[in-house]
Amino acid sequence: MYDVEHISIYIHRSPADVYAYASNPQNLPLWAAGLARSEVTKQGDAWVADAPFGKVKIKFAQANQFGVLDHDVELESGVLVHNPMRVVPNGEGSEFMFTLLRQPGMSNEQFAADAQAVGQDLQTLKTLLEVVS
Repeated sequence: MYDVEHISIYIHRSPADVYAYASNPQNLPLWAAGLARSEVTKQGDAWVADAPFGKVKIKFAQANQFGVLDHDVELESGVLVHNPMRVVPNGEGSEFMFTLLRQPGMSNEQFAADAQAVGQDLQTLKTLLEVVS
């Protein structure tokens, strides 16, 4: 069993708007610095990007009406990391949620730093989407 931290942020935009933006892999470098520091390119059924920890392959859940943005990240080592992510209605806007799972061998400090990085990425997403509205 993995330790889990649920990280969420309110975004004053409709779930459809948030989902459309966040589900587009080409937008990742604009808001997800913890995952994509470069242009994201399509390779087969995956998207490839340079992450802070090396080249990664990203596979997203199929487009859906439920706000599910789960994605698997394959590291250069071949390790596969599953990342549950959702957008759901919350009043006049949306709640954007990321479930961070502690990976085997990850120290408390590394887990805390990972959670902080995810929180910063979600804040960037919020800022981008609310400025546009």
